[in-house]
Amino acid sequence: MIIFGVFSYILEMKIESGNGMKRFLAFLCAVLLAGLSPLISQATEAGPEISAPSALLMEASTGQVIYEKDADEQRSPASITKIMTLILIFDAIDSGKIRLTDEVATSAYAKSMGGSQVFLEEGEVQTVETLIKCIVIASGNDASVAMAEYIAGSEEEFVRMMNERAEGLGMSGTHFVDCCGLTEDPEHRTTARDIAIMSRELITRYPQIHNYSTIWMENITHVTKQGTKEFGLSNTNKLLKMATNFRVTGLKTGSTSTAKYCLSATAEKDGVRLIAVIMAAPDFKARFADAQTLLNYGYASCRLYEDANMPELVAIPLQNGVEETAPLRYAGEFSYLSLGGEDFSEIKKELMLPEEIEAPVEEGEKAGVLRYELNGKVLGEVDILIARTVARAGYRDWLGRVGRRFLAVDF
Repeated sequence: MIIFGVFSYILEMKIESGNGMKRFLAFLCAVLLAGLSPLISQATEAGPEISAPSALLMEASTGQVIYEKDADEQRSPASITKIMTLILIFDAIDSGKIRLTDEVATSAYAKSMGGSQVFLEEGEVQTVETLIKCIVIASGNDASVAMAEYIAGSEEEFVRMMNERAEGLGMSGTHFVDCCGLTEDPEHRTTARDIAIMSRELITRYPQIHNYSTIWMENITHVTKQGTKEFGLSNTNKLLKMATNFRVTGLKTGSTSTAKYCLSATAEKDGVRLIAVIMAAPDFKARFADAQTLLNYGYASCRLYEDANMPELVAIPLQNGVEETAPLRYAGEFSYLSLGGEDFSEIKKELMLPEEIEAPVEEGEKAGVLRYELNGKVLGEVDILIARTVARAGYRDWLGRVGRRFLAVDF
């Protein structure tokens, strides 16, 4: 307020002296504005204060960012790397390349991994599902490498696949060097934004991950030449046991001397799923406290609109098609994240389709959109697609159509 008062006074002064005084006052104004700039910036920065230097809060269904802090700064992710490893594992399961019941033998190289591990022995056999648990719950580096070798033949090839998948997701600030995050290679880097992107891909494409990421403790059985013994897996995500007003559903922790303390935390409340990413927190407790702060902030400030009553689509008329109409379908569902007190009952929907379209049409071809508006503002659109391919009518098709109409006439 003092700065504003002085600035106003200077502007209102009747300057009766020469150009020297005018230049001095202009200089003084510039100095005051320079000093004021950081204060204005701080005042307009919304969101909670956290100790980690990089962080991001995202809503999962829309991908909308609610809060960010140096979210594009490249940093070492430590075991957060394993989120991409898990994406490729579930990709392989989804494509039928591997199954949860497949048995995987541990190589000497996989056994040699240090850091967090589940102490697999060379030649030890575990199922894919057990190794997923070892990766998700206990952050096993040895289990990660065993799965990488099983899927791709080598960790090197698997890492190539990781980088290719990251590129496909638009993770422009990411480059992986290993599959578990144990490396100290300075080229192994990602960002808080990219971690949120790959976390969203994992939990939305493969929601079954939460069946594993919410396990607090579970035993696995080592069967080796030395005999059989039980080994306890304990979840590294202590946020699962912290008192919260939301349900923690995962996802992955990570820490090294280079990366410090990292976390990708997922949670759900009233149908809203949030992802809180923390990078380079100063200590073990700070990463969980920061994540809890972000999630509390998110659930206090946002509401999610999801359309459960999308208008029914009728077939669209075709010109010159072998069929007179083509069926339609929606490309997906619509959701909108509100960070204010908007009245969702005022949302208006408008089907935007042509009266007819020209054949031929291909399945998946865009025919129009369903548009959502609130108080004159466009919230978003859902594409309306052709549901079945319809060819263009030929000479014989037209003759057949004329013949059928002729026979249908009641003489």
